[in-house]
Amino acid sequence: MTGPHRPIRTRPRSCGRPPAEAYDTALLDLDGVVYAGGEAVPHAVEALAEARGAGMRLAYVTNNAARTPRTVAEHLTRLGVPAEPEEVVTSAQAVARMIAEDLPAGSRVLCVGGEGLAVALRERGLEPVESADDGPVAVVQGYGGPEMPWGRLAEAAIAVGRGLPWYASNTDLTIPSGRGITPGNGAAVEAVRIATRWMRPAPEPKVAGKPLPPMHRETILRTGAERPLVVGDRLDTDIEGAYAGGVDSLLVLTGVTDAAQLLTARPEHRPTYVAADLRGLHRAQPEPVAAPGGGFSCGGWTASVRDGALVLEGEGDDPLDGLRALCAAAWTDAGEGVLRAGTDKALAVLGL
Repeated sequence: MTGPHRPIRTRPRSCGRPPAEAYDTALLDLDGVVYAGGEAVPHAVEALAEARGAGMRLAYVTNNAARTPRTVAEHLTRLGVPAEPEEVVTSAQAVARMIAEDLPAGSRVLCVGGEGLAVALRERGLEPVESADDGPVAVVQGYGGPEMPWGRLAEAAIAVGRGLPWYASNTDLTIPSGRGITPGNGAAVEAVRIATRWMRPAPEPKVAGKPLPPMHRETILRTGAERPLVVGDRLDTDIEGAYAGGVDSLLVLTGVTDAAQLLTARPEHRPTYVAADLRGLHRAQPEPVAAPGGGFSCGGWTASVRDGALVLEGEGDDPLDGLRALCAAAWTDAGEGVLRAGTDKALAVLGL
């Protein structure tokens, strides 16, 4: 993954080709990448059809544990993205595998989440229950949608307070919707954490979802990808998950992350590529190069750090090339840290 002195890396195997030609499988996040609030993100349907037509395999990898793979595949198909359940990998599947490796077959598990989590548990030979008084030997939390009753969190807190092992499909604090950003499963996990903070030592859940290794392992086991490209909208899950798995990543700016957050990303949050949307799968991405007078140039833009602040000059045709140059300058100057001065002014030049 990106290091402090090679800010946006193009691996030799890509040879300047579009990502859809350089990688065998796209591991696509869903919320904020393919759809938002149930509707397709602009250009996603056409871009994915083109990628599949070019021979790229598509896998849909989501931290959202609420729905089953079949339900997700049916939703994608209705949106114009034909998909099979086998092409969908969820954090519910990853956490269910984790629990099944820890507990005997047939164990009762307090399931605090949606249908997708309950189905994943059953597929691993576990029995989901809904009350702390139903004899569970473990607790698992997964996103249950905006309608999940508060009482389900109360059951989780009671069970965790009794000392039961605690699992979470993921800890994303937020999730994008068609109307804005809403609380994610991580917010529900925090509610249980607050309710059990009287315990010593304080309980901590075992987490399966992105960016942690169990989710990457589940994805590779199910897809068999050999040259995967992680495609996502979140730095702290998608991009960090790619970093942890040692694979390349493409950040699209259609979801949670904006250009300002990208410029101030820590090393483990720095993607290999950046694009406005999924059309970036089909465009060779220029790599910023060292400019003669200092800084980095890309597509007619030159970015540098002067007196501790980012400066952008030039008149390139593509604002994304300017953003790539800015990332190169900011990340190289910051090294393992974060550069913040001048980011707003530099991005204003690009209209980002």
